Amino acid sequence: MKKDIEIPVAKDVYVVIVHEWNKEFLSKDWNAYIINNRKTPIEMALVVSKGYDGDKKTSTMRYAFGLVKAKGYEKIEMVTEDVLGLTNEFYVTYYADNKLYEKRFVFKKGAVTVNNLVNIPLLEMEGVFAV
Repeated sequence: MKKDIEIPVAKDVYVVIVHEWNKEFLSKDWNAYIINNRKTPIEMALVVSKGYDGDKKTSTMRYAFGLVKAKGYEKIEMVTEDVLGLTNEFYVTYYADNKLYEKRFVFKKGAVTVNNLVNIPLLEMEGVFAV
């Protein structure tokens, strides 16, 4: 019976935190993005984020995106410096190709720093990929 259950593997969808210039406040901010590097769009994307470190916890935040275009991205949230000192998790659920996909993305405590920045091709910015 279990062999008949198909669990699709989420591929080519990522969560990144980038360090980008904020024109309004004239400073560099950390922002989380969902990236769809698939050849097809993803629909009804739901992102649930939270941070934790022992007894310290952030609020659980929920975001919905009706459509993330193929080779596209959407900004999820701004991440403050104090939250970067925690482990941050993003649970992403979405529909694509008439299937439901789910994946957990984690930024371990201390992983998001200027020293760990890499080029994020679709965004053309520097940031850190979740594991």
